[in-house]
Amino acid sequence: MTSIPNIVEPTREGTRAKSFGQDYNPTLVDRFGVWLSSRQIRRHVPDFQGKHIGDFGCGYHAAMARTVLADCSSVTLADVSLAPDLIAHPKVKALQGPLPEVLSVLSSSSLDVILCISVLEHLWEPLPALQEFHRLLAPGGVCLLNVPSWRGKWFLETSAFRLGLSPADEMNDHKNYYDVKDFWPLVVRAGFTPSAITCFSHKFGLNTFAVCRRTHD
Repeated sequence: MTSIPNIVEPTREGTRAKSFGQDYNPTLVDRFGVWLSSRQIRRHVPDFQGKHIGDFGCGYHAAMARTVLADCSSVTLADVSLAPDLIAHPKVKALQGPLPEVLSVLSSSSLDVILCISVLEHLWEPLPALQEFHRLLAPGGVCLLNVPSWRGKWFLETSAFRLGLSPADEMNDHKNYYDVKDFWPLVVRAGFTPSAITCFSHKFGLNTFAVCRRTHD
C-alpha cells in the first residue's frame, strides 16, 4: 500500500470538495448507472488478472475497483478523498487530490487499464487529464472513458432537480456534456491515435463511451 499525502485543491469556484458517495448512500438510479458502466467495462476488459489498473475519479468507495482487487496486481485510485480501508489495502496506491494534478507522481507507461467513469464532466479543462491518461497507459493498454451526453443532461437534471432521485450537488458540479462528435476530437487531441479509438453512445443514448488503446511505441 502506498498513500500519497493530500494535495491542496485549487480555489477556483466549482472545484469539488468531496468524492462521489462520500457522505450519502447512492440511489437506485446511481446504482443502475454504475451497473451499466460495469457491464461496458467488462466487455472491453473481460480479464483483470495480473493487470495494473488506474481508476481515476473512482469515488469515495471505489465500487468498480473493489470488484477486481482480488485479480489485479495493483490498483491506483485517485479522487479528492478515499475510504480508509481502500487506503490501507496492500494492493492499492491511494492518491487523494484533484485531477489531473494528483497523477503527476505516477510513472509513464505504468498502467495496463485506466478507468475514468463519469468524471471528466466535472473538470473545467478535461484535456490535461486525458493527456495524463495517455502518458500513463502502457503500450497495448486500454483507457475506458464515460461521460454524460447532451441527451443525458435532461434526464440527469430531471432526476436530480425535479424528482430527487439523484444528488443535486453532483449535477450542479457538471461543467460540460459530450456527444460522440464532441468527445472523439478531444481524445485525439490528448494523443490517442484515431484508429485506436472507438467512441459510441450507450446507456440508451444518455452517455458517451470511449475505448482508447495505446498503440505500441
